[in-house]
Amino acid sequence: MIMDWVYTGLGLVILLLAGDSLVKGAVNMSLRLGVPALIVSLTVVAFGTSAPELLISIQAIIEDVPGLALGNVVGSNTANILLVLGVPALLAVMHTSECDTRNSYLQMIAASFLFIALAYRGVFDWVAGIVLLAALTAMLTHAARAAQNHRRADRAAADDLEDVEGADPDLPWAKIMFYLVLGLIGLPLGANLLVHGSTNIARDFGISETVIGLTLVAVGTSLPELATTVMAALRRQADVALGNVIGSNMFNLLGIIGIASLVGPITVDSQFLRFDLWVMLAASLILIPFVFFRVDINRIWGIALSVLYVTYLLVVL
Repeated sequence: MIMDWVYTGLGLVILLLAGDSLVKGAVNMSLRLGVPALIVSLTVVAFGTSAPELLISIQAIIEDVPGLALGNVVGSNTANILLVLGVPALLAVMHTSECDTRNSYLQMIAASFLFIALAYRGVFDWVAGIVLLAALTAMLTHAARAAQNHRRADRAAADDLEDVEGADPDLPWAKIMFYLVLGLIGLPLGANLLVHGSTNIARDFGISETVIGLTLVAVGTSLPELATTVMAALRRQADVALGNVIGSNMFNLLGIIGIASLVGPITVDSQFLRFDLWVMLAASLILIPFVFFRVDINRIWGIALSVLYVTYLLVVL
């Protein structure tokens, strides 16, 4: 039992460090190769920060615990909104009234409805995977075109590398390759330890893999987004905070389950259809005042979002 907790904690730490390393390496390699900074932000960084969830989902399918894979994604999306936006708002007001994330938000809602519709098939198989990845491709293409238009309209702003996390135009190639290798080795290792440990803990306590995925693993893999959002709130960069959550949720639904379902079928537990998917959608709809009505996420909202998440955890457990 003790070793299972050690494996789970160690796996989580390795995942966080490896994910950060992969982002640094991928961003700087792309920039050194001349890929526009905005495109890197929309693609490489988004993939890198979601890599822990992806590896965990694939590992869960390989180890025949698909409930952990689906629970991880659904739980992470709920945590990304209620926890990742709630906790930073307790520290500093996020001036979301100054942001324009309407287009990205509507895409996230569309992705959520598509995901729920496919879930009612009872399984995420290769057909669902292709549909999800096709939707992700369409969204990334739209984002790339928007970025290129912005680049042409304001080249100076688009070339500002300080807007890209981990960007250093002078970073040596040796360090870039070191970061990439460290990330690529660490991610599968951390995912294997976390899935192995958390699955054993679930079985020892008589808790289903689905519940562990919705809680322990989901919170753990949302820590990178939480850290990013806390720093964005303290620096009064509300657009970074809100954009981080919206982008991460879209990639979780379309990219992670899309890829994982090509590895093996993911059976949808009835609990998801009755409760968890609708909680995820309700959490997404909570963002409407902040996106469309220029409402700031102040400390009162932070308390409300945090309390809602704690309540959700209590109900699930």
